[in-house]
Amino acid sequence: MNRLLLPLLLISALLLAACGDSEPEALAAAQPIEEGDSCHVCGMLIDEHPGPKGQAFMAAQGEALKFCSTMDLFAFLKQPENETQVSHAYVHDVAAAPWATPDDEAFVPASEATYVVGHDQRGAMGHTLASFADEADAVAFREAHGGELVSFAEIDLDLLGRLGRGELGGEFGGGMPMEMGDDMEGMQHSQ
Repeated sequence: MNRLLLPLLLISALLLAACGDSEPEALAAAQPIEEGDSCHVCGMLIDEHPGPKGQAFMAAQGEALKFCSTMDLFAFLKQPENETQVSHAYVHDVAAAPWATPDDEAFVPASEATYVVGHDQRGAMGHTLASFADEADAVAFREAHGGELVSFAEIDLDLLGRLGRGELGGEFGGGMPMEMGDDMEGMQHSQ
């Protein structure tokens, strides 16, 4: 009897273990920013502002929450009540599209991007995080526009607060309009 029971238990254990090896659900893809889409945090129309945008997907829903800037995206992501509810997020790769008009094809996973904070480029709400798929592009941007490199894991509410108050550099005071050029190099301050 024991000789039959042991193989039966082993087979049962293997079958149960195999049930846990199901394919993980694919993450929802980034959604296009459409005319009239408003920022989940501030309500501003997203396509009317320069700089990288963001999207977040909550674990319990399939629709993207869209943000006018990476600053607003991270202000949302880093709130304690949201951190455990977010499934995944996307940001624009600044190297893949002009600063003034980020492209929907340029979204990359936020957790894999490298960021530059304290640079001299204006986003929708003033200071924002420039996001890059490739760290070498982030380094080149930093050399041209100042700032410092940070990873997704290093972004917290303290860093966002210092960035929002202009304590991390940048040449503008935040909130004042700038004339937009065709790309990052074309951004100039209005007088």
